[in-house]
Amino acid sequence: MAGRPKNLVDPVRSAEANAARKAKRISVRTLAAAVGEPKSTVHRFLREGIIPGGDVSRADRLVATIDSGVAPAIGKSRREMREALTGQILQAGKAGRGKFAEDLQKAVTAARAEQGTRAVQIARPRGDLAELLDVTYPGVGLSDAVLRPDLREGVERIVIEHKRRAELEAYHLKPRRKLLFVGPPGTGKSMTAHGIATELGLPLFTVQLDGVITKYMGASASKLRLIFDSMIGVRGVYFFDEIDAIAASRGAENDIGEARRLLNSFLQLVDRDNSHSIIIAATNHSSLLDRAVFRRFDSAFHYELPTGEEARQVLKNNLLAFEKQKQEIDWDLVDERAQRLSQADLVAAAVGAARKAVLENEGQLTTDELVWALDARSQIHAK
Repeated sequence: MAGRPKNLVDPVRSAEANAARKAKRISVRTLAAAVGEPKSTVHRFLREGIIPGGDVSRADRLVATIDSGVAPAIGKSRREMREALTGQILQAGKAGRGKFAEDLQKAVTAARAEQGTRAVQIARPRGDLAELLDVTYPGVGLSDAVLRPDLREGVERIVIEHKRRAELEAYHLKPRRKLLFVGPPGTGKSMTAHGIATELGLPLFTVQLDGVITKYMGASASKLRLIFDSMIGVRGVYFFDEIDAIAASRGAENDIGEARRLLNSFLQLVDRDNSHSIIIAATNHSSLLDRAVFRRFDSAFHYELPTGEEARQVLKNNLLAFEKQKQEIDWDLVDERAQRLSQADLVAAAVGAARKAVLENEGQLTTDELVWALDARSQIHAK
């Protein structure tokens, strides 16, 4: 039987191929419009794995893709991304691009449905674990955190490693899972743990160390083992805040036998852990930690008090309801009063200033309210 002539095109296969290419083009264009970036940038995100390739060919996965990778890559919050997406839907409808608007609307609907199911997917600890782990599904992304550029780059690299795990495993490599956060209180360590969990779509399990530590011999180590067993069964971000409570130097003056046993158990459990969960330990006092602790973690991240520019950004992020009035603030004076305050202090000051403006100044935020609130936070530390 004579074969099909080489120059004869199968109309069915050709139509299918054209449809597939068209769907791809629509998805990339849709994504580019939603994130406010050119298509070349979207293609770069594809090449670098910031956007998983399989997600881009379907419009109904658009928003989920934005939430997981693109928003932090271009320095926008997910709220800003969704607002931009809603604006694109309205503009497309007014311009008569019905199919384009429909694709975007489907994406929003799918994302909302996914978010609605996310909250009930949390595996809540039961039994003894209920007293040891507090579980949440954070809504704070890394783009919402104010971090030094080098610190942000390092943390975002961790997220990318986990999103591109398959590529690493093809070369017998693994993403870093055991992280140590070191720095003064209120500098963003907890918020970073929340952000990592959000970007990876994982639950955040905060370890309740007061439930772990007991006066009974061997009981504390047994509770720690329960937590590490949970890491195997339920993948998540496991956050040990103020880890120095169980990992203080074995040479400390107040060292007792049970504390040494607890530290040894912790070091052994971290060593042996081969789950897919992420372990984050945070401390305000790195000098208190036993030296052996540092060797057990893949990476250590150092946090510092915010610079003047970072402090200003933290304040602005927490005064969104006063957008117009912020333009009249004497920010140079505010920067001066914000020195040596942590991010937690700055957030509290912003909220305090906003409250005072609403209750005592008819909703008008001025420099006076901000300076008053910042001085009040500074006085707390001066006592």
